[in-house]
Amino acid sequence: MLANSAETLPKGHFLVESYLYDVATTHADGFGSRTYMLYGLADRFTVGMIPILGYNRISGGPDSSGVGLGDIEVMAQYRLTEFQEGSALPTFAVQLQQAFPTGKYDRLGNRPSDGMGSGACATTLALLSQTWFWLPNGRILRARFNLSQTFSGNADVQGVSVYGTDRGFHGRAKPGRAFLADASLEYSLTRNWVLAVDLFYTQNRNIRVTGWEMEANRAAENLTVRTIGSASAFGFAPALEYSWTSHLGLLVGARVIPARGNTPSSITPVMAINYFR
Repeated sequence: MLANSAETLPKGHFLVESYLYDVATTHADGFGSRTYMLYGLADRFTVGMIPILGYNRISGGPDSSGVGLGDIEVMAQYRLTEFQEGSALPTFAVQLQQAFPTGKYDRLGNRPSDGMGSGACATTLALLSQTWFWLPNGRILRARFNLSQTFSGNADVQGVSVYGTDRGFHGRAKPGRAFLADASLEYSLTRNWVLAVDLFYTQNRNIRVTGWEMEANRAAENLTVRTIGSASAFGFAPALEYSWTSHLGLLVGARVIPARGNTPSSITPVMAINYFR
């Protein structure tokens, strides 16, 4: 459900896979949709776009004023090797994703829940791997292991923002690097039904916020330097997949993250529909 495939699309073919989810924490629900629109530019080379939409419902505070656009992403993936039956060499691919700050993130006024973006460009580099195992019962077990690192630029920030700043603030935020390791297994029950699980670890480094806070009478400004501490999490995501045909399939599952340090616990039910042509 979470680990990207190391395979690339055949030249001239496309895949649309749309996820609907709810990031449910103790005091909030983050409803969202994330759609992968991928095209095989060459047999080893896939390009695509990933638009994101969201809506936040807050306990004890104002909800989002409406469905908002998140930071849009574009991606390119090149396959280095391809698994062959009887070989120990997995499929390997490198992937580049670039996020652009299209989501609202500052000048949020009385609705911090309208914040859907980061305000900063972010580049993610990933190494993807995938292999298959034939089990004694004749069924197939597919395994993936992916590593990725994200590097973010600076975000100019004015007023109330996703970085916890107040109405009189003007300055900058610098998100830290983010690391992800994800291992997944998929077990083929039948030609149509598949059981899957992801095990993952994430680490987000400190976010540094610097700027000036204007007092209410606008007669003075105070220098503000704030650090939002790093956060890490272990989690898992079981899922069930069903394919009506070789072109159309459905996935349902949930991502579970236990509380750890600065990371609150969350359960994210997910449903996705994919269409390949």
